[in-house]
This record gives sequence, C-alpha cells and structure tokens, in this order.
Amino acid sequence: MNDILKTTPDFSLDAAAGLLKEHYGLAGKLSPLASERDQNFKVESAEGTFILKIVNAAEPAVESDFQTALLAHIGTHAGDLPVPHIRPTLSGESLAFITNTHGAAHRLRLVSWVEGVPLAETGRSEAALESLGRMLGRLDAALKGFMHPGALRDLDWDIRTAARSAGRLSHVANAEDRALVERFLKRFATVAPRLSTLRAAVIHNDANDWNVLVDAANHDRISGLIDFGDALHTPVIVEMAIAAAYAGLDHADPIGATAAIIRGFHAEYPLLEEEVDLLFDLISMRLVTSVAISASRRVHAEDNPYLTISERPAWTLLRKLDRMNPRFATAILRKACGFEAVPGARAVIDWIETNRKSLAPLLEKPAATYPAALVPYADPAHPMTIASAAERPDEAQAIWEAYCRETGVELGIGPFAEERTVYAGEMFVSRFIEGARRTHHLGFDLFQAAGTRVFTPLAATVVSVEVERDPLGYGCLIALRHEPEGCPPFLSLWGHLAHEAVNRLKAGDRLEAGALVGEMGAPKENGGWAPHLHLQISTDTTLSATEILGVGEPRYLDVWTELFPDARTFAGIAKELFKRQGRSHEEIVKMRRDLLLPNLSISYDKPIKFVRGEGVWLIDDSGRAYLDCFNNVCHIGHAHPAVVEAMARQAATLNTNTRYLHDNIVAYAERLTATLPKELTVAGFVNSGSEANSLALRMMRAHTGRENAITLDWSYHGTTQELIDISPYKFRRKGGKGPKPHVHIAAVPDSYRAPSDWPIEEHGKRFAESVAEQIAVMKAKGEGPGFFLAESIPSVAGQVFLPEGYLKEVYRLVREAGGVCIADEVQVGFGRVGSHWWAFETQGVVPDIVTMGKPIGDGHPLAAVVTTREVTDSFNNGMEYFNTFGGNPVSCAVGLAVLDVIEGQDLRGNALAVGNYLMDAFRDMQKRYQAIGDVRGLGLFIGIELVTDRKTKAPATVFARAVSNGARCRGVLMGTEGPHDNVLKMRPPMIFSRRDADHLIAVLEETFAGVEKTLG
Repeated sequence: MNDILKTTPDFSLDAAAGLLKEHYGLAGKLSPLASERDQNFKVESAEGTFILKIVNAAEPAVESDFQTALLAHIGTHAGDLPVPHIRPTLSGESLAFITNTHGAAHRLRLVSWVEGVPLAETGRSEAALESLGRMLGRLDAALKGFMHPGALRDLDWDIRTAARSAGRLSHVANAEDRALVERFLKRFATVAPRLSTLRAAVIHNDANDWNVLVDAANHDRISGLIDFGDALHTPVIVEMAIAAAYAGLDHADPIGATAAIIRGFHAEYPLLEEEVDLLFDLISMRLVTSVAISASRRVHAEDNPYLTISERPAWTLLRKLDRMNPRFATAILRKACGFEAVPGARAVIDWIETNRKSLAPLLEKPAATYPAALVPYADPAHPMTIASAAERPDEAQAIWEAYCRETGVELGIGPFAEERTVYAGEMFVSRFIEGARRTHHLGFDLFQAAGTRVFTPLAATVVSVEVERDPLGYGCLIALRHEPEGCPPFLSLWGHLAHEAVNRLKAGDRLEAGALVGEMGAPKENGGWAPHLHLQISTDTTLSATEILGVGEPRYLDVWTELFPDARTFAGIAKELFKRQGRSHEEIVKMRRDLLLPNLSISYDKPIKFVRGEGVWLIDDSGRAYLDCFNNVCHIGHAHPAVVEAMARQAATLNTNTRYLHDNIVAYAERLTATLPKELTVAGFVNSGSEANSLALRMMRAHTGRENAITLDWSYHGTTQELIDISPYKFRRKGGKGPKPHVHIAAVPDSYRAPSDWPIEEHGKRFAESVAEQIAVMKAKGEGPGFFLAESIPSVAGQVFLPEGYLKEVYRLVREAGGVCIADEVQVGFGRVGSHWWAFETQGVVPDIVTMGKPIGDGHPLAAVVTTREVTDSFNNGMEYFNTFGGNPVSCAVGLAVLDVIEGQDLRGNALAVGNYLMDAFRDMQKRYQAIGDVRGLGLFIGIELVTDRKTKAPATVFARAVSNGARCRGVLMGTEGPHDNVLKMRPPMIFSRRDADHLIAVLEETFAGVEKTLG
C-alpha cells in the first residue's frame, strides 16, 4: 500500500480541466475532493455534475476494468440504484488513458455526481441507518452472480487479511492500545477459519459515512452510495461489518446502530445466522485494520489528514467494544434480523412452559401457594427502595417484615423486567449505550427470611459456586446446568445465597429435581440486600455465572427476554399475581346480592375469586394457587387439554340435538356402557346429576307404577323439588318441610357409629334391617317400594363406606318387594375408588339404574342414566323422551375425551395408589392427633372424622371447621360433611400425584398442629 501512495496523481486544477475538455468535451468548474490513493475532482458543467477520477498509476488495469464492469452491471440490473454511472469518453470508451509529466500512466474516468449530504455530516438517525442497510442490501442483491478477475485482488482493507495488523503493531505507541488490538487479534484467530465457509460475493466494501449520501431534505433517507474503489469479492457479511464500523464511530449506541443497518439489509438480502454470529468480530477487525494502517502510514504521510481522519474515534469505539460482552452484542444483532437471541432460546422458554406442572417446588411448598405480594422496588419513593439503594438492608427488611405482618403476606416477589432505581452503583452503567444505565431487572426475586431453603425444580449439574463481594452484588452465587429431555440445555442462576453452599457444593456435582441448592443469605453475605433469592435463567450456556446479566438496558429488553427468560414459571409463580383483572371481590359480592338468588351460597367468610384452573390447582385473582382436594367435578383435572381440545374441535364443527344422526352419541354410549356390568346396556343423556336422577325416577315410575321411595338419612340427590323431597340433607334442614308420606328414610349404614355390640361382619345385614323396616311399614299399608336410591358411598352423610354385604341384602329386600334399585354414582363414579369403575361394584351388586354426573364431563355439563333393557322397555310407553342438550355432539366428544384420559393414563390405578398412600399417612397422623376418630376411604374418595372424644365419638365440629379453614389459609381446599359437619371431605382430581399428596399431608400436619394448639 505504501508503494501505491508514491504514485498518487498530482494534477493541477488547470491540468485536470484540460483533461476533461480533451477527453470528454466538457468545461466547467472543478473542485478537488479528498482521496486516499487517487485524485478526484467535482465537475460542475452545463451538462450536469460529475466526478472526474484520475486513477493511481500503480493500480493494475484489471482493477480499473473491474470497476467499470461493476458499475455497468449495476446499471443493467439495478439501474434505479443511486450510484455513479459512467460517462463515456468522446471516443465512446469507458476510460481514457493519460501520462503525467513524469511519464507515469494514469486512467481517467468520469462518472455522474450523486446528490446528497455525506452521512458523516448528519445525525445518523436509526431510520437513516436502516435505510443504509436497505440500500446495501439492494446493491449486494443486484451483484449476485457478478464476477470479474479484478475482484480477486489482494487488498489490505479486505477483512480476511486483518491478521496483517499484527505486523503493524510496532507503530502503535501506547502499550495499552497495543494490548487492546492484541486481544481482538487473538479472538479473530479463532474466527478467521470460519470466513471461508460463508457466502461470498462482490461487495462495495467501503460504506463509510463519507461514501454514503443522505437526502438533503430528509436525513432519514439514504440518497446515494459512491466510491467503489475498494470493491472486491469477499464474504457478504463483510459489507455489514464495514458499514457498521463507520456508523458506530462517535455513536452513543454503536451496536444499536449496527442493528439498524443489518435490519434494513436483512429485509432486502436475508442474512444467515452463521453470518450474523461473526459480525461483532468482523466490525472489531475492520477497526483494528483501520487503526493499524493509520499508525503505520503516519510514518510516511504525516501531513495527509485523510489517513488519520477516523483514527481517534476508531480507538474510542474499539475500547467500547472491548468492554462489551460479544455474546450480548451478537444477541442484539441476531434479534435485529428476527433470529433467536441465542439458538434454542425459544425452545427453552416453550419447554419450561409446557412442562411447568412437572417441575419440583422451589420452596418448601409450591411457591404459588404462599400469600404473595410484589416487593415495592418499582416505586423509587418507597422507603424500602430508598433504604436498599442506600445499602441499608436491615432497614429495608424491617419495612418489608412490617408489611407482611400487617397483610398476611408470606412471600415477596420481585418481577422480571421491572424498572428499578435501586440499581444506583457504577456497576449498573451501560456498556452498550453511552450515558445510559441498566435499570430493568432480568432475574426473578423471591423474598423470604434469611435461612429459607431453596431447591432446584429440575435435575441439574453444578457449574460453579462462588462469592461475589461487590456492594449490591450477588454474594454467594451458584450456577446450575439443566439438560432435560427434549429441551436445549440452559443455565439457572441462584444469587444472594448464604455462604454455607460454598463448602457443600462444587462444580460437577449432580443435583436431582427437588434437591437443595442453598439458603437465602443474610445481608452480610448476600451482597447487602434484604434476604431474597435472585433466580435467573440463561439460554446461553457459554456464559459464566458472573457474565449473566442481572440488570439490563430497557432498549434491549426484547433481547434480554430471550437470553434471560422470565423465571416466573420456573419458580412456580402464577401470572395472575402481577395483574388483577375483572371486578373486585366487594363489587362481585354486592352484584350477586342485587342480581342473583339470595340463597346462592358463597364458600368461606372471606370469599375466593378464582380466575383459572390448571390440573389439581385453582388460581385466584391474586395469583395464589390452591390445591383442589374438594371440587370433584373436574375429575381428570381443571382445564385438561384433551377435554378442551375435544370440546373446541367439536364446537367449531357442529352442535345440535339428538333428533339428528351423529356418530358421537352412539360412540359414547358404546364406550360408557362397556365400563358397566353386562346387564346395564341402555344409556340416556342429560346435563346434570339432578336431571339424571329425575330421569331415573321417571323410568322407575314407568316400570313399577309406584312412588314410594327408600332413601338413606342425610342423603342428597339433586336440586329439583322431587329430588329435594327424597333428600333428608335438604328437607331436614333450614327451609325444609320434613319427609313427605311417600318418602321412607333408612339409617345411614355408618360402621364407625354402629352399636359397639354389633360384630363387624354383621354390620351389613344389621344396617339393612332399617330398610326392611321401611318395607314393612309400606306393606302394612298395602303398599310397596318403588325404588331404593343411595349413593354407592354416601358423600354428604360424611364419606360413609358401606359395610360389606349391605347393598346385596338391601337390593334383595327391595327387589323382592317389587322395587328397583338405583345407584347414584354422581359423586363417586368413573374410577374414583380406583379398584373399580363404579363404587357399587365394591359391593358386588348390579343396580337396575345407575345415574352419573359431575365427573363425567370434567366440568362440562353432562350427565347420564344407564339402565337395563327391561326397565327401558317399560319406559318406552309411547311418550317421547327428548332433552334439547342431552347427548349433543359437543358433550359426547367431551365424555369420550374423559374416558380416553382415564383409560390411557391409568387414572384408576393412580387413584388407588395415591389414595392408599394418603390413607397410610392419615392413619399415621391419627396416632398423633386424638381428634382424628376415623380415617376412611377408597381411592381418591377420603374422609377423616373428627371427634372430641374417641370413646363417645362426640363430633368435633368446631375443630373440623378450623382445620378446613386452616387448610384454606395454607392453600389447600377441602370441605366438611356429615350431619355434624365434622368429617373432612377430600376428593381431589384423579391426576393427583404423590407430590400433590405430600403437599396435602404437610399442610394437614401443620394445620392440625396449629388447631390443636389453639383449641386444645
């Protein structure tokens, strides 16, 4: 290059004017233009404005020919691009040939002037830089397929030769600057081999801000591109590196400037991920080349300002880039092109969301079950924020603890992406944007007392355990690597922990899901904060723990969101915590009073507003999750995806009534009856358990011609008047009018409260005598029973499990007296008992009619009656049976989906196994708590009867209600049943897991201990 500087043209203005006249026949005003190795003049003539270029004598002819062919190609394939166009000589040639007074041969080229203001003289707006990217994209797209021998030249400004800068370092006087360049050269040594694998083409190769022109009237629009003297064949991405290197000079946000350029380029000429991944290093090497060449040339041409015009800002930019994490810069650039910030980031986010139900709890209990509130760091004026920023953590903690005592909050949350003024130190100054600070929290904070233990939700390998001692730093910091099946690896970061972990964990240790990670540290060891866990996810597994960015710039929040996704789901916190929707509790209660039936009850003194259900959980409007052990309607879990999908698919296709043919109703009837004994073959579909029982009574009347009912005391069978009339639970209580003459009440066959002198093996027959007595009363009046109706496990009566042989004896008595036997399986059917599909099967009987509802549709209004052909023939008496919505295609699709899940996931087996596990635990509790009189259950239908005295079995109603309310306060829903409301009733979804059971057991242990301490 130094040789070419010796042959730079040096023609006077007059001489240049003469050449213009001689070869182009033009006259006009000539003005010299700066050039590194050629001589350029602006020509203003009557025929237009041009640039006259006198080419350096040392430039090979092939290079001049190359530029000529290049401009001709652009004119042919992208004539609308605002670039110089060649004006032929008087003889029609593209170039003229001249000789100077020293005998040196030069070529002469005249090209059109491109109007505009140099980008260097404008504010370089983001819009202008994106416009530049589009311009270069259009240019390089037009150059696809173009080739010329002159493009294959050796040029110092070719980034592929940037390693030559090492030979020029001796000209860099400052030792720190030399070290800076050496660091970039060392990085480039690992990058250079990858350049040969990239797409290559002819590019402009010198889109510096003096060669880029901006519309004088609109500085947001690029109006031209000039000077193709450095064009060559090289990797396409180099075009972006050069443009970005110059655009970043003296720019407050050089990576943002680069992002704007490549966003525009990518829109016109799509880049590849592997190209963008090298861009940061290529930008750096363009700058290294620039400062190294400038330093070496200064020795030969100290008076040439062109050579050093960009040296100072280039050094400044190199220092900025040196302070940046290249991975973060690359993530910003990838995102600008629409790529993931790091490959696999979105897959990690999706995997965590999809598998959130299987994650182990991060705290002793699932985090969403704690009463939680946001820590007020988003409020710069809050005393806790002020105290924390001033490094007064004890004061900040005292403020938070006082708030928790007042409100009952047990868990503080610091959300992802929250803007905080608490980040006041120098460590939070942005390394990307000059004059900006990092203000947005990129982790997820959980505030509890120092010493609170935290556990990994997923199996992991320990990457590092270290202590960061900076004020407002992390304190003890642990990084874990997770590699779940079907998910790209990712890291989790655990900050502000106690130092005990340093001696307990080391890199390489394997942690299973649920294993202890550490404890929340006190301020003296957690970096000087109120005790909390800073939890963060990194989808970039190459980052070390201290490289993971805990606080980020708002400008790049979309990038940080993919690099460091919100760990809320990983931590097990519900999204509803962050934004309440809908009406307030008070407003809803008032509107219910004004608009709804006044005797429509609300559970709990302090009502809960649920806004979402998921699996075994119900989530209220504050984001608190409650383990649902009570609402047995959602049999296979709240919002089960199979049910939702089946319902939505069929609803989007067709819903109509049973007067028309449809596959679903017969398919469902076939599947449903297949679960029942062979005698029960005919199904009728309705919408609720009450409708099912009413239809059963219609069938009974048609078959027997009778009305007399035998029902168990404290039973409940539905909400219609005829069902209330046979439900002692209703007619014996407030508002009830007692039994009607046709209603005959038999004793509840409760073995726990059977006379002590009854042998256990005789309980069934002894309790059946009560039914025999009712039949005898009817017989004495010349009447007989129409039916016997009972839940196969009396539920409202207190989860009462019928003694062995009871139904066999009762069914015999009723049938001999001419009545039919109806099994109400509305609450206990569909495999809940685990051992069988239907609870009546545990008694070894076959009813004449079975009614079912609640769990049948997993929350969808669906119910059914299944009976024998004999009863059906009697019912078919000429009167049409029609139910507008009963058996509709949507409901039957839902019913089929529920059966699919029960069978496909062996939920009966799960109910039996988990139910037995719970029963064992409750019986173990019974040894420790005298209030537990009886534990009874089968599968996931369980009752715990509480008494004040185990001998007298006096009901402990107050204790039972206290336990139910205490469990509710601890995030578990259950009910109380029985005539004295002293039986804890649990009937969780069939998907209830061993982990869910452990949580229920732990809550009950804590609750029983608390109630016993309070009530004695």
